[in-house]
Amino acid sequence: MAILFYSEGINFHLPRPRTTTNWIKNVIKKERKRLHSLNYVFCSDKYLVMLNSQYLKHKTLTDILTFDYSIDPKSIYGEIYISIQQVKENAARYKEPFDKELHRVIIHGVLHLTGYKDKSVTDKALMRKKEEAYLSLR
Repeated sequence: MAILFYSEGINFHLPRPRTTTNWIKNVIKKERKRLHSLNYVFCSDKYLVMLNSQYLKHKTLTDILTFDYSIDPKSIYGEIYISIQQVKENAARYKEPFDKELHRVIIHGVLHLTGYKDKSVTDKALMRKKEEAYLSLR
């Protein structure tokens, strides 16, 4: 039942990791899932592009990649890679504080692991609604 935070190729430390961990666990519980293991890796654009190309065969830049290793559909077991550069750019683009945008991306990955998708317009709207609801619980 661990949530761990790492950085790869950048110098980044999540502010208030214990508070963030408790918040993530609360969201997982509200989604009626059990936490097995969840790793967050904060990284550079370059590293995320490499992962996206290597594992998903995409050549595009994104802010987050989520890898679901769960066998039990009621359990959360995965890795979430987040580009800190992209989070900073998104925060500036949407005129949001960095901390809020970071937490939006953090919970976006959790929502993917709980089964939410974001490919269609309808799915994106539901994902955004869930993100906003859970951001209000921080």
